[in-house]
Amino acid sequence: MSKVAFQVDNTDGPRVTRAWVLHPDIKNNNERREPTSALAEAVALAHALPHLEVIGADVVPLRTVNAGMLFGKGKIKDFHDAFEEGEIDLVLVDGPVSPVQQRNLEKEWGVKLLDRTGLILEIFSDRAATREGVLQVEMAALSYQRTRLVRAWTHLERQRGGLGFVGGPGETQIEADRRAIDDQLVRLRRQLDKVVKTRALHRAARAKVSYPIVALVGYTNAGKSTLFNRLTGADVMVKDMLFATLDPTMRSLELKDGPEIILSDTVGFISDLPTELVAAFRATLEEVLAADIICHVRDISHAQSEEQAQDVREILASLGVPKDIRTFEVWNKLDLLPDDRAEAVRARAARDDNVLAISAISGEGLDALQHVVAEALQGAVREADLTLAFSEGKKRAWLFAQDVVQKETQTEDGFALTVRWSAEQEAQFQRL
Repeated sequence: MSKVAFQVDNTDGPRVTRAWVLHPDIKNNNERREPTSALAEAVALAHALPHLEVIGADVVPLRTVNAGMLFGKGKIKDFHDAFEEGEIDLVLVDGPVSPVQQRNLEKEWGVKLLDRTGLILEIFSDRAATREGVLQVEMAALSYQRTRLVRAWTHLERQRGGLGFVGGPGETQIEADRRAIDDQLVRLRRQLDKVVKTRALHRAARAKVSYPIVALVGYTNAGKSTLFNRLTGADVMVKDMLFATLDPTMRSLELKDGPEIILSDTVGFISDLPTELVAAFRATLEEVLAADIICHVRDISHAQSEEQAQDVREILASLGVPKDIRTFEVWNKLDLLPDDRAEAVRARAARDDNVLAISAISGEGLDALQHVVAEALQGAVREADLTLAFSEGKKRAWLFAQDVVQKETQTEDGFALTVRWSAEQEAQFQRL
């Protein structure tokens, strides 16, 4: 059992919740993550909640999972003493905890307990800013809570089935609570549908302008928002914190030697993303599904960068992102690497046309990134002659906005134009 101790800042302010983080390292788990890095990520998740102080953290090796208590009796006794001594209010378990295990551990330790899904839902609930984000979090939280009625509702003992001999306590009230949650989910889904329709109208308006969409995706805290701000001059919140960005942000950007695009900054992904959130945030990630190009931003300085990248790829696949969307890997945070490692990363990236090594902080590689994206969007450019009637002013304006017009002559019936455009631009023109 490896332990990490943390100092607590006792400065004046709102009462802090004293927390302890546990990462169960289950030996026979085929999807087992490297325990030290997993614990560090769990601690970082805890730090993402305000007014929460991490007092200690442990990797807990387990041969098998105890069905009723998760941990064995000895470990439960050791932690009970540690939590009592540290005056712990909240225990965060980095992994799934069943409702029965949660109820039993809370009773044994006399503390509140959250598993990984519950913690991520708390963070999302704290951070969601837009109406859509708030609705999605509420739906995800209710879906999660619905499965945990055995633990979550303190009033369940007030009704018993029959005389208490058949069926067990609380079944009638549990069913009533479940129905109440289902009714609330229906109401939230209707509200969310309205918000999604509004977003669809915004997307339709953007489609008329025909700007291509470039979506930044990646593991949480990979530097997407820093890159977004550097390219667009926006002021999206940037912190060295997991899930600093929850709601999608979009800005126009005129690429150097390229077309004007819409750049989209999206919520960061994470391993073991709660299934409730994958479903609930599908609408938020629709910008990724509609993207012309995806830039997968990686923190190349992170020890688990490849594992994080694989998690992102799997989540993108689960969301149904088409495989034919052109994707670039953007290896960020070169500035955090020692000179020799940074040089090796640059050399590796140079050997792959779909990989770029950059630093969003120093600006290294950003011109090359814009050039590659512009080239991919424009594709093979060819020349074509067009004739437009005077009544087709909208199409003519679009051609000039795209900066593809090489020559124009006014005729008796309208305009004769020579354009240089890509197949993508031609297809967009035909859709006007």
